[in-house]
Amino acid sequence: MQTVLEAKGHPLPTEKETRRGSSAAPREADVAIIGAGLSGSLAATVLARAGIRVSLVDVHANQAPDFRVEKIAGDQVTLLRRLGLLERFAAASTRVDEIINAAHGRVLDRTLGEHYSILYPEIVKVARDAISSEVEFIVGRVSDLTSTPTRQRVALSNGEVLNPRLVVLATGQGDTLRQKLGIERRVAFPKHSLSFGFTIMRSDGERFPFPALTYYGERLSDGIDYLTFLPLGASMRCNLFTFCDHRDEWARQFRQDPKSTLLGVLPGLRSFLPEFDVVGKAQLFVMDLSMVENHRQAGVVLIGDAFQTSCPAAGTGVSRLLVDVDQLCNVHIPNWLATPGMGAERISQFYDDPVKRRSDEQALKAAHYRRSLTVDTSLPWKLRRGGPQLAAAANVRLDRQPAPFVLAGRVRTVVNTTGPARPAQSGAVA
Repeated sequence: MQTVLEAKGHPLPTEKETRRGSSAAPREADVAIIGAGLSGSLAATVLARAGIRVSLVDVHANQAPDFRVEKIAGDQVTLLRRLGLLERFAAASTRVDEIINAAHGRVLDRTLGEHYSILYPEIVKVARDAISSEVEFIVGRVSDLTSTPTRQRVALSNGEVLNPRLVVLATGQGDTLRQKLGIERRVAFPKHSLSFGFTIMRSDGERFPFPALTYYGERLSDGIDYLTFLPLGASMRCNLFTFCDHRDEWARQFRQDPKSTLLGVLPGLRSFLPEFDVVGKAQLFVMDLSMVENHRQAGVVLIGDAFQTSCPAAGTGVSRLLVDVDQLCNVHIPNWLATPGMGAERISQFYDDPVKRRSDEQALKAAHYRRSLTVDTSLPWKLRRGGPQLAAAANVRLDRQPAPFVLAGRVRTVVNTTGPARPAQSGAVA
């Protein structure tokens, strides 16, 4: 895989060239973005389009294999289209226009709309490939960061120094640079969720009998919210979203034997799945719900997970990230750069932006809602789970033949959303 530098005809610096750069004078830029994941790469693209001088720094020339977001849908499609980047992501993805929603071995309804299935390293590659050649992309590690109301100092481990007017921290959940600035991360809910990612293929090599599938947990005691099956080439990429502890017995068994454990905790899946094999190892991701404090400082602004984390099951992480990029890079930074200074009062304008605040607040609410709806055994949440959806679905069954995919009865169609609505649970709390 080429790096963004190599793809644009710029070879990576050699060790000799890197050492040589250590004696160079500090380099100035309008904005230095630290972190070239999805948020940092998109921010660099948007700012460069506006003619802003950008330096983008990341320790990795290529995105390492990682389990993060693997679907683009709902308002994310709208936001990427607004940023003029949807076509790039769509071209590298598998498009899905229909998702079957099911629970307890029965079809509930189906969701229609644009969904794009793509692995996270490929998402980052697409974002990096969109970066203009005018952006200075530096492969290196930031060893020190100091901020002032005028110019910032970004020191690299090889001795190079950048002096941008503004630093954008897009470092995800990394704490090192934030701590250097006295910015603290407050964990509101440690180990809030546990997610698994794995790939399956039919044993006979044929296609699965559904375009895509969302299947909901069957017992509250398992802490399973839902499981998605999204096509990725000839295979199905599966994301299992749970609110269980990674030390739970079934979670440990799942890592060792995903197929048997999955069918054990979700027996109704047998109505939908022909014989299949798990390809490769299951990946897992534990998410703490957190936000930062003491972040209203001169010269530095945080975006994406560097500012606040999101619940993967709620599907709001990419939405928040895109809102951050859109508001910061299209609204605030151009205004800030128009006049001298980069004081804390300017930085606060972004954090107080009503569009950003609404996005952050909705993400937190969605995180707590999904967890409560999945595992809370109190009476209000039992009643909320006890709606008529499953009763209405009693006459809707999936033909058990592996192919063709057949729905018997009438199935309700719902509009596209970023994250699925939880169906009612049936039976007593386990």
